[in-house]
Amino acid sequence: MHLLHAASELHPYSKTGGLADMVGALAQSLARAGHVVEVVTPLYRGIRERFPAIRRASWRFDIRLGSSVVSGEFWRLDPEPGLTLWFVDQPGFYDRPGLYNEHQVDYPDNSARFTFFSKAAFLLARHLPQRVDLVQCHDWQTGLLPILIQHARVAAGWDAAPRTLFTIHNLAYQGWFPAADWALTNLPGSWFHLESALHYYQWNCLKGGLALSDALATVSPNYAREICTPEYGCGLDGLLRRREYELTGILNGVDYGEWNTTANPLLPHPYTADDLSGKTLNKADLIDELGLEPLDEVPLLVNISRLTDQKGADLQLAALEELLAAGNQFQFALLGSGSPGLQDAYADLARRYPDRVAATIGFDSGLAQRMEAGADFFLMPSRFEPCGLNQLYSLRYGTVPIVRATGGLNDSVVDPRENLERATGIKFQEPSAAALANAIRKGLSLYPRPDLLSHFRKNGMRADFSWDRQARLYVELYDHILHGV
Repeated sequence: MHLLHAASELHPYSKTGGLADMVGALAQSLARAGHVVEVVTPLYRGIRERFPAIRRASWRFDIRLGSSVVSGEFWRLDPEPGLTLWFVDQPGFYDRPGLYNEHQVDYPDNSARFTFFSKAAFLLARHLPQRVDLVQCHDWQTGLLPILIQHARVAAGWDAAPRTLFTIHNLAYQGWFPAADWALTNLPGSWFHLESALHYYQWNCLKGGLALSDALATVSPNYAREICTPEYGCGLDGLLRRREYELTGILNGVDYGEWNTTANPLLPHPYTADDLSGKTLNKADLIDELGLEPLDEVPLLVNISRLTDQKGADLQLAALEELLAAGNQFQFALLGSGSPGLQDAYADLARRYPDRVAATIGFDSGLAQRMEAGADFFLMPSRFEPCGLNQLYSLRYGTVPIVRATGGLNDSVVDPRENLERATGIKFQEPSAAALANAIRKGLSLYPRPDLLSHFRKNGMRADFSWDRQARLYVELYDHILHGV
């Protein structure tokens, strides 16, 4: 099978979130399974310098954007057999400090930047020497690509056009632009309508991709159900309900080569499900690194997250305030950034409880690994969570996740009320500080019961969320799209 993925970010070359991890790991797993896999992504600032093996391809092109013509070229990397990466080089669009924004303000020409990207990806799909069987498009930045392919199939007689699968990573981000920007596509106005990308008199890139792809997917089974409801559908639930039978939810996986507890240079003390002594040593080192007071028999809770309403960072802050004021015995460490108000509030909490709370504003991949390895519990109080990755990392690291039962969190964590024998974590339902505080209290009551705590930890560490397993589910979906099997 010849597959082309189009994504606006790709780990380890560019990343703002889980999209990059998913595309990078899935592409590798598919290539290792014997498929021919190509990925197209923008050539952002710094990629060439960090990855000098990338080479300029002998493929330059001119792309019309409305009345303008913009030149670009492809750079290429073949990191392993069966996998080719294509980087779209256009310095005016991609040689910038951020991928989508600076100082939390979107670039005003994002419609042009990602129209150009979608058109470049279309060139690959149309002109690669070997026919592409299926194009998998990821999130709103590629929402135009299925429309371009469908237009070429219908209006230009491209009988060999590949099938398209559109993957939703987060429905809340849709790529809204003025209707006048549709001119950048150079498509006839007849393709811009309510059953395509027109939405409330604007151009909605995500809607266009959802409406005109051959099939749809999202990153967990539960999220696939949730987004068909008004509560989680972000205004597109009607369209998604109409296409519900063409929508599949497949949980993201984990790269256990990177996220493991036995052969990991980022962890000072290796450990396994059968011997957790190294986890205890990692916790002691982490407490020292964070500047917290060494307290015997006190659990350590951590959170690694963007500080946003989606992630429930405000709920977490309120719950921590309540529990700390009431004298509950635990320590807490944060690694994250986001809302300036929330950043300041967490920093203030650490100043008021210096022996109990540590707040690191920013991101450090090494510290993230050490926090996962050293923590007893991981908090994920998300209001919604398409898939979530940190709960999967936590399970592999023997850190018990405390999560809201939404999206992929609900799919991947087993609460003892559901099945005590298979329990891996603690779930709560209501998106409130009170519900989170109650769930944390359950964790605090679990901590002094070492046999039961060890049971949760071992179940989590032995669960299989590998990408090889999840990639097989994607292959089954591709076969169904291509052959109806």
